[in-house]
Amino acid sequence: MRTNPVKRALAAGKPSFGTWLSLGDLFATRLLARMDFAWLTLDLEHSPISWPQASMIFAAIADAGGVPLARVPKGNHDYIKRTLDAGAWGIVVPMVDTVEQAKIAIAAAKYPPTGNRSLGGGMHSLNFDCSSADYFKHANDEVLVILQTESPTGVANAEAIYSLPGVDAIFVGPVDLRAQMRKPDGSEASDEAFEEMIQRVIAVGKKTGTPTGMHVMDPKTALRRAEEGMQFIAIGSELRMMTEKAAEIVGTVCPSGERKELVKY
Repeated sequence: MRTNPVKRALAAGKPSFGTWLSLGDLFATRLLARMDFAWLTLDLEHSPISWPQASMIFAAIADAGGVPLARVPKGNHDYIKRTLDAGAWGIVVPMVDTVEQAKIAIAAAKYPPTGNRSLGGGMHSLNFDCSSADYFKHANDEVLVILQTESPTGVANAEAIYSLPGVDAIFVGPVDLRAQMRKPDGSEASDEAFEEMIQRVIAVGKKTGTPTGMHVMDPKTALRRAEEGMQFIAIGSELRMMTEKAAEIVGTVCPSGERKELVKY
């Protein structure tokens, strides 16, 4: 059975850089899977991707020698079970605000007696290049469980959540965290207040010995966060890479004022 290099890198205190897959496109995935990203995370939370699409994408990444991960729509047993059975090597669980939510997600990702994941399926073992029996025996040691901190409540409960057995890393969703920090009048949190929240996450991660990370939009920021102690760091997405390069090309060849503003992801 193949082992999960990302899980081992995180446990060893090393930074791990990957990117997000938002398009659900098999060709784009196959290309990125042959580059040196440590992992690729398919976004099942915010993208209209079907289960057959997801299973093919996980397989393409694994067959190329990569580590396929997925952000699930919700941290419950049904979504987590189906995502892992479709062949993902790990899950990223959004909006984990409480210890109870964290425990539910962790248990769903682990076979008994550690958790309550149901045994079945065959795609998961194909992606780990092993028999189903070997997968059932060793999956608890190889599947990644990444919990997202995306609210002030999650930060307030960080030490208790991060201390739970079975948490491989914490991942900050900066857009949602900042949105959740809005004041009653709707005004945005200041840059200083937002950065203070990020630093609290990093500090609690160091205190509990749990790797932290976040989504950033450029390599320079990724390296800076790694220097601060973060380890699980996503840089943009294939969608952002495409739109940024397209905007650069259009901005070069079209006269100023004649091009449309492109949506940036």
